[in-house]
Amino acid sequence: MLRIILLCVPLAACGQASEPAPDAQRAVPQDTAPRQARADPSPDTSAAFWTVSETGQAIRFGNSDEDPLLTLGCNLRATPAEFVIIRHTDALPDQSALFPFVGNGMRSRFLADTRLSNGEWRWEARLPVGDPQLDVFAGTRDLTATLPGRGMLEIAGSRIPGEFLDWCRAGGRAPEVENDTDTEAPDAG
Repeated sequence: MLRIILLCVPLAACGQASEPAPDAQRAVPQDTAPRQARADPSPDTSAAFWTVSETGQAIRFGNSDEDPLLTLGCNLRATPAEFVIIRHTDALPDQSALFPFVGNGMRSRFLADTRLSNGEWRWEARLPVGDPQLDVFAGTRDLTATLPGRGMLEIAGSRIPGEFLDWCRAGGRAPEVENDTDTEAPDAG
């Protein structure tokens, strides 16, 4: 009999009404659509040109009277010396991207990280100056540089990036120039 009573107690509890649950609040996301990636348009570089920085330790590519779009720098104090590639465009802390350059018969991809410098977040790649990927700058042909989501830079062919790379690889000294004079005496007859 005790068994029957013990079995009936839980069954009797099932029929009792419990206190009503408080009204539940539902959180409804405001925007459930997939987020669109933000991409900047490629800047107009048709009138852009290279200039040498005030310190002589960098060259800048950009349009007249505007902030530079790209800077190539040489850190001679590092051991070994470093070649620094800076893309001046929107950047947030702790981001990384591959920054490809195409030109002069080469394709190079540089790992760029965001860095804070002089109050500006920018994309920066640092390589030992002897890295063969830097040879993408060692000619006079057009270059393209594409940072994902930040547009493509079209850089008109110029001897300046190659000369700057040579200068940096030479430790900040002007590279040796070969003398093209003939060693034979002119014909006297």
